[in-house]
Amino acid sequence: MRFFGLLALAAIAAAPAAAQNVRAGIDAWAAGKPEQAVAIWKPLAARGQADAAYNLGQAYKLGRGVPADLVTAQRYYEQAARAGHLEAKTSLGLLLFQNGNRSGAMRWLREAADAGEPRAMLVFGTALFNGDGVPEDRVRAYAMVSRAAAQGLAPAQATLSEMDQIIPLEERRKGVILAQQMVASASPAPPKVAEAVRQPSKSKAASSLPRPVPTPAVAPSLMTPTSKASAGAFRIQLGAFRDRAAAQKLYASLSPRLGGAGINLVPSGTMTRLQVGPYATRAAASAACAALKPQPCFPVPAR
Repeated sequence: MRFFGLLALAAIAAAPAAAQNVRAGIDAWAAGKPEQAVAIWKPLAARGQADAAYNLGQAYKLGRGVPADLVTAQRYYEQAARAGHLEAKTSLGLLLFQNGNRSGAMRWLREAADAGEPRAMLVFGTALFNGDGVPEDRVRAYAMVSRAAAQGLAPAQATLSEMDQIIPLEERRKGVILAQQMVASASPAPPKVAEAVRQPSKSKAASSLPRPVPTPAVAPSLMTPTSKASAGAFRIQLGAFRDRAAAQKLYASLSPRLGGAGINLVPSGTMTRLQVGPYATRAAASAACAALKPQPCFPVPAR
């Protein structure tokens, strides 16, 4: 009997290790032990746990607990996205978008935008405005960006301000009505992230990895009617910054790889967009972006 009692005690002692879950990984991550968090999430992701796969995507993207690896990050994001994970759909779409895969990005961003994710609504709404990879639809674009702005997303608020100057009043009114209809028909949105790092909570929606502020790494630009009819000059956009000095610092660090292309600091609400150029064609601008990888970068019409 004493032998069986020892076995029972051993089983009890081993139970916490066997009962590891996504929350245990988040607790390890928050305690500054990302390697331990990754070790917890990997077997869970292998068993199809979507939150664990998404968290691993974040870890590989950020290079915490594992070497930074965007290819592996994309694989884990896609696993979680295919399982219906909303934030994974958005993160996957943004990663594909920044890598120049617009058609692949729009599939996931459309799904996330329809579900009310603000980052996805901003990028997909801007694509609708520009007709970039999707048919142009300025009413729906205004509705999407309006909803993202209403959730406090600063780049969306800046983009909405630009749209107010370009889109006729009647189309904007239709956009507001459509936005209201979207909200009325939508399922409850996930909790808003109000801080730079998500704080763990007891809710199921909080079972994802703490992440950076939920804004696109590069704020998409609107293409005005004038720029569509221009001579075809393009720039590349490298980021959007609250501090102009930060934009200038990034340009200085990348200038040896820019082949003499000039800096353009474009005001956009409270943000400053760092654009470089000009380039004669979109293809030339895309090639310049490719030479800067892994720096987020995409072509925009010069204006």
